[in-house]
Amino acid sequence: MKKYLIFLSFLIPVSLWAQYLLPNEEVIYSFETKNGKKMSLVKDKQNQYIQYRFGNKNTVEMEFPKDRNKESWKQFTYSSYHRGGGKQNAGMDLNYLSFKNNNYTYLLFRTYSAEDDSFSTGITVTDSKGKETEITGIYKTFKGCLCDLEGTDVKKEDFGQ
Repeated sequence: MKKYLIFLSFLIPVSLWAQYLLPNEEVIYSFETKNGKKMSLVKDKQNQYIQYRFGNKNTVEMEFPKDRNKESWKQFTYSSYHRGGGKQNAGMDLNYLSFKNNNYTYLLFRTYSAEDDSFSTGITVTDSKGKETEITGIYKTFKGCLCDLEGTDVKKEDFGQ
C-alpha cells in the first residue's frame, strides 16, 4: 500500500500541470512566477496553432487566443536582438513576444546581459492608458526558448520598432 501512495504522490503534480500542455502540444517557453503562477507558451506539434496560457498550478486563468487554429500565429509578434563580444562589448541576448488581448498588451521577455552576467524573464502587461505591470518570472524555472519562434509562422518585427 505504501508503494502505491508514493507512486500516486508523483502523479499528482503531473496532473496539476497537465492542463498547461495537451498531448498534441509542446512547450515553446514556460516559467513560474514569484507569486506562484505559471506561464506557458505552447504550440501544436504539427504547427496548427500557438497559445499562451497563464494561471495558478490548479487552473489556467487565461488562454490566448481562445481558438486553436492556424490564424493564431498571426496574433503574436516576435522580436529579438543579439550582440556578441562578451562583457567588453556589452554583449546581450534579448527575446520578446507580444500580443494584444482585451485592451491590454502583453510582452513576454527573456534577456541576458554579459556586462553583469544577468538573466531575466517575465511578462510586462500594459493597459490602454500606458500603465505597466511587471510579472517577474523565476529564471531558474524556465523551459524552452522564445528564440525557437524564429523558424515559425509568428510575425517577426525588427528590434526597436
